[in-house]
Amino acid sequence: MKDSLPVSQARKLVLLSQRVPPAKQAGSAKSATLTAIEHLGYVQIDTISVVERAHHHTLWNRNPRYRTAHLDQLLAEKQVFEYWSHAAAYLPFRDYRYSLPRKQALARGDQDHWYERDPGLMKQVLQRIADEGPLMARDFEHTGKKTGEWHTKPAKRALEYLFMQGDLMVPRRVGFQKVYDLTERVLPEGCDTTLPGPEEQARFLITRYLRANGLGQPAEIAYLMKGMKPRIAATLDEMLAAGELRLIRVAGEQYYVLPSTLELLGRPLARSRLKILSPFDNLVIQRRRMKTLFGFDYQIECYVPGPKRQYGYFSLPLLWDGKLVARMDCKADRNEALLHIHHLALEPSVTRIDALLGALDRELELFLAFNRCSRLRLHRTTPAGLKPELLTGIRDRT
Repeated sequence: MKDSLPVSQARKLVLLSQRVPPAKQAGSAKSATLTAIEHLGYVQIDTISVVERAHHHTLWNRNPRYRTAHLDQLLAEKQVFEYWSHAAAYLPFRDYRYSLPRKQALARGDQDHWYERDPGLMKQVLQRIADEGPLMARDFEHTGKKTGEWHTKPAKRALEYLFMQGDLMVPRRVGFQKVYDLTERVLPEGCDTTLPGPEEQARFLITRYLRANGLGQPAEIAYLMKGMKPRIAATLDEMLAAGELRLIRVAGEQYYVLPSTLELLGRPLARSRLKILSPFDNLVIQRRRMKTLFGFDYQIECYVPGPKRQYGYFSLPLLWDGKLVARMDCKADRNEALLHIHHLALEPSVTRIDALLGALDRELELFLAFNRCSRLRLHRTTPAGLKPELLTGIRDRT
């Protein structure tokens, strides 16, 4: 017989597992950043910088003492590395061996890459790095036409293929550009490079996901992992039969959960604290899951033509009172130290508007500093008829 959990308790379980809002943390600020990465399993890297980039933003929301230098320091110390999760990401080095199945599948040609393979050029590129040391794409001259959807030069495509199949790694970036080096020169001493078997890989993916997300379904655990869903589904059944997992029902849907995770429900959730999330935050990256569990139908609109946008180019979900309650389309003008809120849109279900705006006002003080801004300008709200006195704290910074 399956246990059932009210939606409100399921949300609490998810948020406590995601560690947002964060609880008090011991140790140094940098160690708290590493702990966050190890717990989440990955932190997505993204290039959009209208506000602080997604990887920094996601970590800042788990570690109030976060500094953007932490990632560079952890890379240099070989505590984290860059690779692919469901997208480009920072991952903890302790999990390095679980990146090997994908790398070896690409090297064998068993898994497709978005670039066409050019073995001759790949060999030349690899030899140059072996001989000369770490190189960037710009170190390879190209006078011809750039090709493909992303208009990349051939050497860049070769570098990325070698990176994805495990011959190269990225020990650091210059600006936001990758520096590539031979994997054997980047791996930390004593790094476990044994290849996990299919069942061990599936167990790892299941356990990592459920620890970080509280509860999950097979499709969520196998999100954007080609070919993994059948193995994950079979391993879930095995773990359930062995008592390693439990099944719970939430709003008519079935979820798997680690028994130890349910103990989190006895802990308090910081409901009064509002958090401004990145669109690529681990909590909200799976849109169907957010709609089902939080009733939040979210789409990032930077990929939508301007006239068709409802909320704005880069609307940030707002988490408050255990719910996703609003979206805030922002852009930081760092030359003017000015944060524009182009559109603040509250969910229709919000009733305690004064309390929500008070919580937003307090968090904006921190969000401004995080984005190197000191002033704020609010352009538009939905609903348009928000009482002016409720926005006094925000407007005073205009």
